[in-house]
Amino acid sequence: MSAETADERSLWDSVRPYLEKESLAAFFLGVSSGFPYAMIGATLTTRLAQDGIDKKTVTAFTLAFLVYNLKVFWAWLVDGVRLPLLGRLGQRVSWMLLAGSLVMAAVANLALVDPAADLGATVLAAVLVGVAGATFDIVIDAYRIETLKPYQLGTGSGMSQYGWRIGSAGAGALALIVAGRSGWSAAYLACALFALPAMLTALFLGEPARHREPTRRKGVGEVVASIIGPFGEFFRRHGAWLVLLFILVHKVGDTLANLTFRLLFDDLGFTNDEIAIWDVGVGFWAYLIGVFIGGVAYARMGLKRSVLLALVLMAVSNLSFAALAAAGHSNIGMAGAIGFENMASGYGGVVVVAYFSALCDLRYTAAQYALISAGASVVGRFATGTTAGALIEGMGYVNFYLLTTVLALPGIVLFWWMSRSGLVDAAMGTAGEEKSDADPLT
Repeated sequence: MSAETADERSLWDSVRPYLEKESLAAFFLGVSSGFPYAMIGATLTTRLAQDGIDKKTVTAFTLAFLVYNLKVFWAWLVDGVRLPLLGRLGQRVSWMLLAGSLVMAAVANLALVDPAADLGATVLAAVLVGVAGATFDIVIDAYRIETLKPYQLGTGSGMSQYGWRIGSAGAGALALIVAGRSGWSAAYLACALFALPAMLTALFLGEPARHREPTRRKGVGEVVASIIGPFGEFFRRHGAWLVLLFILVHKVGDTLANLTFRLLFDDLGFTNDEIAIWDVGVGFWAYLIGVFIGGVAYARMGLKRSVLLALVLMAVSNLSFAALAAAGHSNIGMAGAIGFENMASGYGGVVVVAYFSALCDLRYTAAQYALISAGASVVGRFATGTTAGALIEGMGYVNFYLLTTVLALPGIVLFWWMSRSGLVDAAMGTAGEEKSDADPLT
């Protein structure tokens, strides 16, 4: 075999997993997962800022994201409760259709409120989008993990991140464009259609091949087992508490920084069109490149090395926004900062999501991934909602983004220690057990 043929085969082997039906399904699931986040994240932040709402109130709206962190308390319903009528389609499919319909209704409700006239109604509408979006995420995550085979966790997570970014960026860009021409109500109504890809994917593929029904019991015992079983199984694993600590702290700095970018852009005087071009446009392509690199790196470097590199890159990316804040209104500066941050986030999203997916027991996928994903951002979101606005006003943007970089260091150190001590492998779940990862971090 010639060297050229070997190189072509190697390239094809790297690309082929992205074209498998399970990976393509993960992509469409990601599209629908990403758009509710945009509706109560960057899009709502821009809407509130343009309506003249003060910074402390705007950043307080990020507390709506805390609903995502509370989803662990009702995730057991998705595993253990069979829906009437719709349940005939299967546990995962029926919940996908229900949750998707709730998201569309909640986004339509947010379209009808006016923040300038009734801030309280806007808060309630944002929280309802959060509740519906969080429930949708519970189902989407469980469906994705149970559809992917163990060897597909890296590429499947990559495709899911591709979809998430397209759903988030696409909905965000569409909202800005429609809002500039037809108003914010029309913008939100148009974006509600982004729930359809996941719903149609579930109808087309049916129940996931790896879905396992938890042990059924009658009466009160069944309910108690549904609630306690997923968490009891997780915390009985060796090193589970340290894994949970890592989940809680690894993304504090990154979350604190990301939820304030639109405030920085507004204060630096960027227009909606500039934000759409540089933040959404450049960021979109940089994210896709990062996702592809992440999928390849996960396959080539192994779980532990690829995750550790992701943590370092995501920490360093916050420095680019300190530089942008110091430089002022600069399209080149914004493109550079957004490009690096999104590439790091895309790469990190793949390998970290693959790791978190592998932590799940297939009997309790929905509940356990809800616990993991909720814990991954709860500290950062709470800190953003309660302190970010005051910190920015008190110390300025440059020092604020330097602080977020420092806050990322504990997660890096903890994961390095977990890798060296073997706790990463010891706490793995059945979703990833067929994948060998002989990757001692040396």
